[in-house]
Amino acid sequence: MAALGKIRSRSVALIAIIGFGLFAFIAEEAFRSCESSRNNERQQIGEVLGDKINYEDFAKQVDEAQQAMKFMGQENLNDDQLNQLRDQVWNNFVQYRLIENECDKLGMTVTDQEMQNVLNEGTNQMLLSTPFVNQQTGRFDANQLKQFLAQYKQAQAQQQNPQMAEQMDAIYKYWTYIEKTLRQQLLIQKYNGLLAHCLLSNPVEAKMAFNEESQESQIQLASYPYSSIQDSKVNISDADLQAKYDELKARFRQYVESRDIKYVDVQISASPADRAALLKQFKGWAGQLQAAADPSEIVRKSTSSVPYMGIPVGKEAFPTDIADKLDSMSVGQTLGPVENKQDNTFNIVKLVAKQELPDSVQFRAIQIAGTTPDEAHKTADSVYNALKAGADFAAIAKKYNQEGKEQWLTTKMYEYSTSMDNDSKNYLNTLLTSNVNELKNVQLTQGNLIVQVLDRKNMVEKYTAAVIKKPIDYSNTTRSNVYNKFSTFVSANQTPADIVKNAARSGYSVQEAKDVTTSQHNLAGIKSTRDAMKWLFAAKEGEVSPMYECGDNGNNLLLIVCEKIHPIGYRDLSDPQVKEMVKQEVMRDKKAEMLIAKAKGANSINAAKAKGAIISAVNQVTFAAPVFVQSTGGSEPALSGAVYATKPGAFSSHPVKGLAGVYQFQVVSRKKNALKFNEAQEEMKLRQRSMQYAGNFMNELYVKAKVVDNRYLFF
Repeated sequence: MAALGKIRSRSVALIAIIGFGLFAFIAEEAFRSCESSRNNERQQIGEVLGDKINYEDFAKQVDEAQQAMKFMGQENLNDDQLNQLRDQVWNNFVQYRLIENECDKLGMTVTDQEMQNVLNEGTNQMLLSTPFVNQQTGRFDANQLKQFLAQYKQAQAQQQNPQMAEQMDAIYKYWTYIEKTLRQQLLIQKYNGLLAHCLLSNPVEAKMAFNEESQESQIQLASYPYSSIQDSKVNISDADLQAKYDELKARFRQYVESRDIKYVDVQISASPADRAALLKQFKGWAGQLQAAADPSEIVRKSTSSVPYMGIPVGKEAFPTDIADKLDSMSVGQTLGPVENKQDNTFNIVKLVAKQELPDSVQFRAIQIAGTTPDEAHKTADSVYNALKAGADFAAIAKKYNQEGKEQWLTTKMYEYSTSMDNDSKNYLNTLLTSNVNELKNVQLTQGNLIVQVLDRKNMVEKYTAAVIKKPIDYSNTTRSNVYNKFSTFVSANQTPADIVKNAARSGYSVQEAKDVTTSQHNLAGIKSTRDAMKWLFAAKEGEVSPMYECGDNGNNLLLIVCEKIHPIGYRDLSDPQVKEMVKQEVMRDKKAEMLIAKAKGANSINAAKAKGAIISAVNQVTFAAPVFVQSTGGSEPALSGAVYATKPGAFSSHPVKGLAGVYQFQVVSRKKNALKFNEAQEEMKLRQRSMQYAGNFMNELYVKAKVVDNRYLFF
């Protein structure tokens, strides 16, 4: 009872403690929830139609496309190629999502039967890039696909040769990528087809369009160029600019945020001392290459960017600057060191051999193995002798659980390899140099290959060459000096005004970049600037960035000023770019008024000439195309319309205001050209033209979808 009394006496304190504990628990859960939400936001690479796009989902799509390219033979994409691939995947994804959304509203889909019809037809270009093409018909073979899918399903349930399983898996993944892409392509085609059938033409319209194209006028043209009036003679007020801006405001709508920057880019390059040291090293390598019978070790130790394969390859396998030198070299000659300014390298090349060899070799082979290499060599000798005596190649291959089928080796299959062991070199050289039907017993480290060349095609010049190519790079000392100097400049200049004021005296140049958007892969054409991009689009106007190390291998130092932010919406007249565009439009209007007043009263070509007009003859003027006026250097659609509306022999009653000047003219004559009217063709042309105009519908869908592109945060 005493304990109960104590508890009751402290009830208020206990309630407060319990309440605080509950609050802490709820707050902790709320914090966790907010943190989870922020983590999800950090993983969002973009947004389309309100749907968040997760980074992992997008990365998976890029990986699928990359694997498809590898399957097609394009491996080891460089940074620029990978960025292009990401752009393509993103653009395709957004386009399909927008079209899919419209199709959902219409109840439009691609049925399985429609897909099957395309497969049965077998002519779609995407299908022709698959392994399931009938070599006799040149068409996609749906039966081959069915057979493969059945074999793949069976292989999944059984243990198979790992190499074979890997190949089948690669084919299957490639096919699923093609199938998915094809289905998307068909839906887009369906929607575009529906849109196309909303745009109609008729015989009356076709006849009018033909007349506009076929009626040619010959005119005497009087031109009053805007350039004949100096800009200083034109008075432009703020009211003029505002009125013209209000008229043209739709032009200045901005659908994505952009930013103007000022920046200082310092490129770290080799000093004269660095160049001299590297050149001395290259001269030493040149002497070693010239004396060496086998250049392999010298090239390897030099860490050349061009590996030495020791096998004959085509010129295209070498860098362009090296390939250009091979024909003029003699076998055994060593050339260099030579500087290539385009890729900033020193180069040495030794031509080891030059041979006429086949670009393609057809052969068959039997692999001979044994418990020991010696046992394999002895067995191979027996097989080789049996074949030389007339034994059946296929029968012996079958005895060793092989098919011994004919296969082709092309230069492309090996000439871009980055490494090759001695066994592979021996094997390839044997195939390239053997005569047709000649048998060779190729001894390898762990066994033998019995090969027989069956055909040789397309004899070409091939080269075996040792190349040492290395960039003319800066030393650590040089980098440290440049870094410390620029770092000192950055520390001492923390405002935009100070940077602009003091850059030149420190040996730096302040540059500008306008309208930078998040869709760009880098800043100012400098690679590896993702961190700088992230800073820029989080910065406020007038902020100065920290110093960034970027570029190839960090050889650029970058300082950025966020000068101006242009939000989504309309750029206003205070924007210098907008103001200049509006000013030019007002300038044109004012000059046109002055020239029209000058031309007033001229009722003939001679009268126009007397007022200072430039007179010229212009032939083949049609309504279907703008007139190009040589005296003003402009294409003038308005002039084409005015000429078409004026009767032959008549002088234009009103001056025509063009894009580059004011014009008067007299229609000398008019005739029809030799074109013949084809109603069906004209209607088709009109429909195609309408489709081109309607092609902007994707821009409208894009804007309405409120697409957000945050890829710059990840790549």
